[in-house]
Amino acid sequence: MSVNDPIGDMLTRIRNAQMRFKSTVRTPASKMRGRVLEVLQAEGYIRGYESAEGPRGLPEFEISLKYFDGMPVIKEIKRVSTPGRRVYSGVGELPSVRQGLGVAIVSTPKGVMSDAQARADNVGGEVLCTVF
Repeated sequence: MSVNDPIGDMLTRIRNAQMRFKSTVRTPASKMRGRVLEVLQAEGYIRGYESAEGPRGLPEFEISLKYFDGMPVIKEIKRVSTPGRRVYSGVGELPSVRQGLGVAIVSTPKGVMSDAQARADNVGGEVLCTVF
């Protein structure tokens, strides 16, 4: 199945799985999805992810979701930049999610990283999504 917005598709799968209190969710594998998952894992929003083989032998990521006191750790996950409307920010205009309690995931020339890391490296880029 062809997907126009792979990152948005992955975020929706995570959101839907957490609403149903699933322990894991699968999504098709790609380099960009893997980089976003690395940031989510480093920031403590998911337990982890691993490569798996899906139906028809296609590569997939199996994402282990994280819960605290029976509630999902991710309260809100939103796509900011879409294929139809790209959102770019310089280092000075990077969004602060919930006064710094959340994370904005940014695709920069130095790789995909959190907004705090982008500020530390003094780079801007495309704001992919926000997580709280």
